[in-house]
Amino acid sequence: MRDQAEKLRVLAKNLKHQVETEIKGIQKRTRIIAVTSGKGGVGKTNFTINFALALMALGQRVIILDADLGLANIDVMLGINPKYNLYHVLKGEKSIQDIIVPGPEGLLIIAGGSGIQEMANLRRWQVEQFLGKLEELEGMADILIIDTSAGLSRNVMSFVLAADEVIVITIPEPTAIADAYGLVKAMTAKKKHGEVHLVVNKVENAQEADITANKLSIVAERFLKLNIGHLGFILDDPNVSKAVKSQAPFLLKYPKSSATVCVKKLAAHMLEKEFNPEPSGVKAFFGKIAKLFG
Repeated sequence: MRDQAEKLRVLAKNLKHQVETEIKGIQKRTRIIAVTSGKGGVGKTNFTINFALALMALGQRVIILDADLGLANIDVMLGINPKYNLYHVLKGEKSIQDIIVPGPEGLLIIAGGSGIQEMANLRRWQVEQFLGKLEELEGMADILIIDTSAGLSRNVMSFVLAADEVIVITIPEPTAIADAYGLVKAMTAKKKHGEVHLVVNKVENAQEADITANKLSIVAERFLKLNIGHLGFILDDPNVSKAVKSQAPFLLKYPKSSATVCVKKLAAHMLEKEFNPEPSGVKAFFGKIAKLFG
């Protein structure tokens, strides 16, 4: 009886350790957020950079993956000149670890292949090989932000549909709102996407942001049966364009600006949202993309 009781205690201890290990693994799972837009010129990439910095200020480890394949420009906006980028990973010349470059405040950046047409037209086998290498990112950050290109290309939809969450950037202009709706509609057609959040950029005030968000959310709810969460807005701020010209994040160059205050609120709001991930992480994310490319 004593031996049997001892075996049960050992079994219970091992089971407890296994459960704790699994829970710990889930908690450390990298949160993957795709930032996208229906059209260019809405401030998507600039938002991505400053949003990432705001998340880091709240204690998060963040990596930005510039997935605007062929037209990547995050490095340009930050005034950095990486020696290697995703193109070198695709060619098998470098690993992901080799091409990660440090940005401001410890932000890590994976540069895309700007001006390289081959990056925008990958074949299925290239995608699978390429994504397999990106699995090295697992555990390197709390949050991986994917900055996609604008529009409805296969590249964009693949990243958007595979992410845990999607942030759609728009501005209070009819064409931008229509394009944002087109993007959301394309996502719902696939019926496989994470939670969708809306950020309205370049608004005069909160009322204009609410009006813009309501226009999109009402039609999405009515025709797509999709609830789009309004994450927040960013006020139109002249300091933003000044920061862009100086190749510096406005959050750092103008820390008291209205745009900075808005982005910090957005980051805090994002972290307040409940995140219940599957334990599969980055590997599953890139596995989904490989299937979507097919």
